Amino acid sequence: MGFSLLFGTAPLSLGNAAQPSSDAPAAPAMPGYAVTLTAYNAVPAQTDANPLETASGMFSNPEIVAARSQDLAEKLPFGTIIELDGSSISSGDTCGYSVVAPLIGYRIIADTMNARYTDRLDVLFGTKADYATADGHKLNAANVLGICKGVMFRIVGHVDINDRKDLPKTQAELATLLGKSSMLALSTAR
Repeated sequence: MGFSLLFGTAPLSLGNAAQPSSDAPAAPAMPGYAVTLTAYNAVPAQTDANPLETASGMFSNPEIVAARSQDLAEKLPFGTIIELDGSSISSGDTCGYSVVAPLIGYRIIADTMNARYTDRLDVLFGTKADYATADGHKLNAANVLGICKGVMFRIVGHVDINDRKDLPKTQAELATLLGKSSMLALSTAR
């Protein structure tokens, strides 16, 4: 399988993961980067004429795919695994990160955005409208998320995007590749 972790870095801790013993040397913290976070669905109006295939050629899997703005291509080549952290979003921000956070988990950069966007990540969500508003309307997770500024992400690994048969298909598989508990991934993804 074409997978490698970025050695010498420590991914963001999730939940109650076991802490290293005090005897173990501390790995340097992986730098985080702040971006604007949005979301999209694999439909022609939001992608291109072939919404089921990403720009990398990977299947548009709403459980694990994310797109990056073109200015981030060098920092986030296709196959980069990221972890998003919405804890830096100010309480006055109206984005719906806290509502859809369980659907985000880890993501593989497999798609790219329109050139008009910069410093932005776009999370792919399924097309079901399963969030009810106070007035009874149903919304998709992409609409609930909206535009979230200042969301931190960290690079936690990389997969060979060309090795299609061995690419993870679920959050649990992606977490296993990263050496995380499947239960942690399942608690961050529906």
